[in-house]
Amino acid sequence: MRGLDRLVEMARGRMKRLAVAAANDDHVLKALWMAFKEGICVPILFGPEGKIRDLLKEHVADWKDPSIVDCEDEHQATVKAVECVAKGECSFLMKGKVMTGELMRVYLKEEYGLRTGKTIAMVSVMELPNFDRFLIISDPGMVINPTLEQKVDIIEHCVSVAKLLGIELPKVAIVSAVETVNPKIQTTVEAAVLSKMNQRGQIKGCVVDGPFALDNVVSEDAARRKGIESPVAGKADVIVLPNIEAANILYKALIFLAGARSASVILGGKVPVVLTSRADSEETKFYSIALASLFV
Repeated sequence: MRGLDRLVEMARGRMKRLAVAAANDDHVLKALWMAFKEGICVPILFGPEGKIRDLLKEHVADWKDPSIVDCEDEHQATVKAVECVAKGECSFLMKGKVMTGELMRVYLKEEYGLRTGKTIAMVSVMELPNFDRFLIISDPGMVINPTLEQKVDIIEHCVSVAKLLGIELPKVAIVSAVETVNPKIQTTVEAAVLSKMNQRGQIKGCVVDGPFALDNVVSEDAARRKGIESPVAGKADVIVLPNIEAANILYKALIFLAGARSASVILGGKVPVVLTSRADSEETKFYSIALASLFV
């Protein structure tokens, strides 16, 4: 299997129970039906039952007997879905028609015991036309301005995704505006520190280098022209962006301008979360369900 279809092949037959918070969304329901048919998960739909059934009748008429937990509104659906995951009755969680902040506020409440002490961050796998490998990027959806310590956790999350995809020693690029250390640009200093931490064995299972500008992590020619010698230059599997703005812009540019297909997962808690943008297609949601299911 090529590309993101490999995720589907790997996830097929797992049939893990997936709690869907506020499932009254047509794209979410279409993606869930695809995942259910492929044997990836058993969706448990939390939300207003009448609205969910109306959407199913209109958009997924073949889904005759879904498991629905009737809820008054999106907030109650979110609370009940998270409680289901916290009790171990479902293996992972998915965002439906609820704001990201609302879902994660409930997920992170101490009473549910879903924190691990690790940074909770989004990792996205991008499949690009005419590009010879996946690009794994982080963090386009959770941490606004990651600290050095948080970037260590983010690298670990990205590496776990890369290894899942069969990349034995992922090449991790720490990206900024330039490829040289500039004390006036803090992200370039942090990139150098992360590289040294990797060399000293504090970050394991990968090769980390930086700082890089974006061109010289995806293009060997660009790296060669700038005289950059590094095993990561032009060959990066993982790109760690400096902040959520840069990562989100790159993520959406790759999808809407470059025709990329994608799958994303939130890692760092006790269970993974499928959390996609409202603008993401049902295909992206479907692949994201497959990716997240591989972490449970």
